[in-house]
Amino acid sequence: MKKVFAKKALLASGWVDDVRLEVVDGQITAVTSAATADADDMSVGFVIPGLCNAHSHAFQRALAGHTEQRSPAGRDNFWTWRERMYDLAGRVDAEILSAIARQAYSEMLASGYTSVAEFHYLHHDPKNAAGVDTMFEAISAAASATGIRLSYVPVHYERAGFDDPRPLAHQQSFAQTLDEFLQHHERATAAASAQVNVGIGVHSLRAVRQESLRAISKIANDSFVPMHLHIAEQQLEVEQCLAAYGQRPVKWLLENFEVGSNWCLVHATHMDADEITSLAASEAVVALCPSTEANLGDGLFPLHDFLSQGGRIAIGSDSHVSINPFEELRWLEYGQRLVTQSRNVVSFSKSHVGSELFERTLVGGAAASGQGRPHLEVGAAADLLVLNDEDPMLTGHSDETRLDALVFSGYPLPVERVMVNGNWRVVDAMHVERDEARSGYADAIKKLGAAQ
Repeated sequence: MKKVFAKKALLASGWVDDVRLEVVDGQITAVTSAATADADDMSVGFVIPGLCNAHSHAFQRALAGHTEQRSPAGRDNFWTWRERMYDLAGRVDAEILSAIARQAYSEMLASGYTSVAEFHYLHHDPKNAAGVDTMFEAISAAASATGIRLSYVPVHYERAGFDDPRPLAHQQSFAQTLDEFLQHHERATAAASAQVNVGIGVHSLRAVRQESLRAISKIANDSFVPMHLHIAEQQLEVEQCLAAYGQRPVKWLLENFEVGSNWCLVHATHMDADEITSLAASEAVVALCPSTEANLGDGLFPLHDFLSQGGRIAIGSDSHVSINPFEELRWLEYGQRLVTQSRNVVSFSKSHVGSELFERTLVGGAAASGQGRPHLEVGAAADLLVLNDEDPMLTGHSDETRLDALVFSGYPLPVERVMVNGNWRVVDAMHVERDEARSGYADAIKKLGAAQ
């Protein structure tokens, strides 16, 4: 048994003083408030639940910072960035993928993510054609080495676009037949464990046939596992969907499929008013990735209108140009401030924006990853953050403003310790295997070569 005595802990009811958490086999077995510290307790400052990184492409960590030079044509956008991403994807083998993911996951843990939904479509190992599951095994190995809780979401990709039934040459590293994909999903599901659960998904409407999407979504709904897909990230995608299906992407999806609370739609940036209302009513979670969406020039999600109608959200670091959940939350709010020319926009159920953003994405992330109870309570996984109560960021703040400070006071973060599944993975603000992860990452980048 592990016992953690917190000066203050953020429970489902709010901040509570003098809380003892008892942990057995990775699960919280007792939560006692108004407690007195025992000699064998680990006494800490502030404890809060860990957040889920609801959308990750781990391999893209190696691309961060390598796409920021203006092209000679001077017309850079998501689609020109995608060519650079395709080039990287085609050169990443299982060994390199595991090293990159290990670095990304260790950074996630040190910043306050305790779980990750890995949206995975690199199904082919360029150095091992016979190894049908080696890329999945690489992701699993990285999660195991770092200790992060993994929601593995294998993603189907079978065509280049709505009107192009075959993948392009540089998409071959992740293209599969439907049968190949479903067989992989079955094997991954069989390999699930207490710390690894398995969802399912498709890359996007443009990347799969309607028949494939129907078969995959049926599996998701029948077994009630997370169902993920990119949707309406770019205006061009909306135009292509209108031309191919006669409807906007979100509207077409909602009218043709049983979209429910186990679904996670990623980005959903470009929606009209009717789509916003219908998507909120579906209870699906929208995974928002503000740092990546800004980096790629995607556009701004209609957050205020979506939340005001009961919509559910999670956050993700996506391409990992930033790995910091509190920065993602900050920019969720800042984007709305810029477009509305007002302040404190995301404050519907709570008057304090930081508290509301944290609570919404805590609950939404747990739903998007299928990982159960998000709060610190009996029966929940022992996934938590210890904040340094003496850090200047938190000095002078009350229970009402503490999360505001965490979201809006910038960097560095006061994350002192991180526990996942009852094990300390970050100690003294450093991942316990930080140096090993960094060394492996440096070796992987060398193997990839200088050209990025």
